[in-house]
Amino acid sequence: MAKTKSAYFCQSCGYESAKWLGKCPSCNSWNTFVEEVIEKPGSGAAAWQTSSSGKRASKPNRVTEIASTAEKKISTSDLELDRVLGGGLVAGSVILIGGEPGIGKSTLMLQLALNIRDRKVLYISGEESEQQIKMRAERITTDPAADCYILTETSTQNIFKQIELLEPEVLIIDSIQTLHSAHIESTPGSVSQVRECTAELLRFAKETGVPVFLIGHITKDGTIAGPKILEHMVDTVLQFEGDRHHVYRILRSIKNRFGAAAELGIYAMHSAGLRQVSNPSEILLSQRDEELSGIAISATLEGARPMLIETQALVSAAAYGTPQRSATGFDTRRMNMLLAVLEKRCGFRLSTRDVFLNIAGGIKVEDPAIDLAILAAIISSHEDIPVSSKICFAAEVGLSGEIRAVNRIEQRIAEADKLGFERIFVSNYNLKGISREKYSLEITGVNKIEDVFNLLFG
Repeated sequence: MAKTKSAYFCQSCGYESAKWLGKCPSCNSWNTFVEEVIEKPGSGAAAWQTSSSGKRASKPNRVTEIASTAEKKISTSDLELDRVLGGGLVAGSVILIGGEPGIGKSTLMLQLALNIRDRKVLYISGEESEQQIKMRAERITTDPAADCYILTETSTQNIFKQIELLEPEVLIIDSIQTLHSAHIESTPGSVSQVRECTAELLRFAKETGVPVFLIGHITKDGTIAGPKILEHMVDTVLQFEGDRHHVYRILRSIKNRFGAAAELGIYAMHSAGLRQVSNPSEILLSQRDEELSGIAISATLEGARPMLIETQALVSAAAYGTPQRSATGFDTRRMNMLLAVLEKRCGFRLSTRDVFLNIAGGIKVEDPAIDLAILAAIISSHEDIPVSSKICFAAEVGLSGEIRAVNRIEQRIAEADKLGFERIFVSNYNLKGISREKYSLEITGVNKIEDVFNLLFG
C-alpha cells in the first residue's frame, strides 16, 4: 500500500514545508500555507508511460558529437498565434496560456482546434459540457475541421487512456486547474495537483512529440495561478490580455524557448469569435476630424512588429491641493521622471498641475522610444496647442534633456511612411547610415527637447 503523508504548501509559489509557517521563506508571503494530503505513488505504473520498459540510462556526449536536427514547425492556420510562437508549433512543446476570466482563452483555443487541417486535434475540457462547446463551435465557424475531437474529462488516468486510443497530433487542455491525478490525494486546483498533472502532461509531450496547450487561471494580481514552478516547467508562457471595454485582445509572449520572448499578437473580439488584426497601427490610431491638443503619435516596437500608437495627455490645474499623477498603459514612475525633466531642463512649472496620461487602444507599452511623444502630448495639453496628426516621434529622453537613439529606427520610419505621415522626429544619432531618399516623409534629427518644442510650438 502506498505511503500517505501530509505536507504544507505555499499557495503563492508552491514552497513545500513539513509544518505550517506564518511567512513563506521563498516568496515572503504571509498566511499562504495550506495543508494537503499527499500519496506518494508506489512501484505501480505511472499515469503516462511508454511501451518500452527497459530504457538505457543516458550518458554524456560532446557537444560537437550531438547531431543537429532542423525542427519543422507546425502551422496553426493563425498568423498571429504563429508569430507569437516563433513561426508555429514545435513537436513536443508544452504551451501555457493565462488570462482573466472571460477574456477569450477558450474561444482562442477552440478556434485553433477547429481550424487546424490534416491533423487530429483533441480538445479536453473540464469546465464545460460537450453541448456548450458545440454551441460555441457553431457560433465561431461554419466549416469546422473533420479531425477535431471533444472530450469532457478531469481525471488524468482516463484522459491518457483516451489519448492512447485516439492518438491525437495536437492536445488542448482547458484548464490545467480542473485536472486531478489519482496519485495525489488533494482537491483539483491545489498546488500539488497542478504540479503533478503538469508533470504527467510534460512527460507525455516529450515522449510522444505531441504539442500540448494548457489553459491556466490567473490570480487577482494578474499572475498565473498555481506554483511558480509551473511556468518553469513549460516551454512557452503566453498571456492573453485586454480591456473588457475594448474589442481588442493582445496575446503576449512572456517566455518562449523556440522564439523571441517579446512578440505580440492582436485580435478583435466579435460575436463570431476572435478576428486577427494584421495591421494594428490603423486600429490604435483614432480618426479625428480636427486637430486636438494633448495628442501625439509615437512609433513603437513590440517584438519584431512596428506599431504606431496614440499617446493622450491632459494637464489641468490641481483643484484639490495635491497634484494628481495618473497613467494608463504606461509606467507612472517613468512619467514622473519625464515631468521632472520638463521642470528642470525646460522650465515648465507642472508641480501644481494634474497630469493624466493614456495610451489609446487599451494596450500597455514599455518601449522608451515613446518618451518624446509623451512629452510632446503633455506640453501640447499644457499650452493648448495641437500637434499635427501627420507628425510622429521615435526617441528616448534622458535625464539631462538629451534625445537618445533607439533601436531598429528604420522599421519605425518605414511604418510611419507606410501610413502616410509627413514628418518624424528622431535622435540625431539615429541618422547615421539612413538613406532618406527611400522615404517620402521628412526625417528630423534633434539633440535636445528644447529643439523639438521650438520646432513644434515656436
